[in-house]
Amino acid sequence: MTDPTGESKERNREIAANESARQTTGSIRISVWAIAIAIIIGLIGFGWVMLGNK
Repeated sequence: MTDPTGESKERNREIAANESARQTTGSIRISVWAIAIAIIIGLIGFGWVMLGNK
């Protein structure tokens, strides 16, 4: 069964574009969490070093 109008190909392209956008959003969300956790760990480490110097 072939699609002479090309609607199937266009639909597949649209699905691929939507999936790409969803993956990009997920990657950004994960990156933000990773940066936030790294900052928190850094602040805890910095505080520990500062308290140890007293």
